[in-house]
Amino acid sequence: MPVLTYKYRLFPNSTQAVALTDMLGSFCDLYNACLQQRIEAYRRQGRTLSYIDQASELKAVRLIDERLASYSYSAEQQVVRRLDKAFRAFFGRVRTGKGGFPRFRAKSMFDSADFRVGDGLTIRKSRKFGIVGIPGEIKVRWHRDLPAGAAAAVLSRSCGKWHICFFVETPDAHGPDPVRAAGGIDVGLTSLIATSDGDAVPTPQWVRMASTKQRRLQRALGRCRRGSKGRLKAKMRLARHSARTANQRRDFAHKLSRTLVNLYSHIAFEDLNITGLASGMLAKSVLNAAWGQLISFTDYKAANAGGLVAKVDPRGTSQECDCCGMVTPKYRPGESPIRELNNRIQDCPGCGTVEDRDVHAAKVIKHRAFPWLKGPGAGPGASSQPVAA
Repeated sequence: MPVLTYKYRLFPNSTQAVALTDMLGSFCDLYNACLQQRIEAYRRQGRTLSYIDQASELKAVRLIDERLASYSYSAEQQVVRRLDKAFRAFFGRVRTGKGGFPRFRAKSMFDSADFRVGDGLTIRKSRKFGIVGIPGEIKVRWHRDLPAGAAAAVLSRSCGKWHICFFVETPDAHGPDPVRAAGGIDVGLTSLIATSDGDAVPTPQWVRMASTKQRRLQRALGRCRRGSKGRLKAKMRLARHSARTANQRRDFAHKLSRTLVNLYSHIAFEDLNITGLASGMLAKSVLNAAWGQLISFTDYKAANAGGLVAKVDPRGTSQECDCCGMVTPKYRPGESPIRELNNRIQDCPGCGTVEDRDVHAAKVIKHRAFPWLKGPGAGPGASSQPVAA
């Protein structure tokens, strides 16, 4: 079943904030102790401990450690399970030839705790939160209603702010509705998206606008003495500035994806290798555009609205003519490239079509994903041979 996340801002008072920080610190100590136990068991006895082995000892540990005894038992089980997931991921990477052994965690980096709703974390009649081991009730900003059926929640700390995320299982979709309106989306760096209807949205330069202040904050952090309170404050200022940039990008992606879902019931994107593109010379621009985030947001919004998001092979979308199906080669023998990045016009030598290159590519993407939308006799379209993009 699809799972949706509902995130809310918490407003603990000073006493509650200290108690929440102490709770995360205790969970971090438990995580590190379980990791040390696994290492020693394998080093001394050649034995690999499992989640069951460590969870069965948790009650005995709570009898000895008064700090752990004051917090939710199920939340501490989730800490042990988190370590077990880390080891499972490590063994999976080893099979593929990669390493990455689980590491000990610092309390300053242990920023979340898992809870079961109704067991360790409860929603009171006053619409505030009660957490086992935390005094009083914690205020929350209910900016939208929480659907029934939330069974799990994650308490998180980020840049001095506290949030709670609820995971709600939604019923399985009945399948996509009939095509109301279909659109192809071509993503890029100059224009974040270009639609098959001819619309284009420029890419906001969040990183470029924030880079000047970020460099100044980084230099201020570098001048601070390690371990000093001034360094902690400078580190927090830098983290909040980076979080603000990420929030701007996320907010823009949410709004743009909602606009696309309202316009189209069936949406087509290119199936890009974003990880590979982000490792090249345009890495900063690719990461600033955040194509993967936009596609992910559009995907789940379309599914909830009864729509569909399809991904097509990106090879040749900028070289194929949507009208006649002719594929213009990227290079001609003895000539300069005719598909340079600065050439933003699609000029087909076969049928004479002249159009914006990104918009035309969006039309090709649309008809590759939904070939039945292209009228008969309009050319091969989706059946063109794949070539290098």
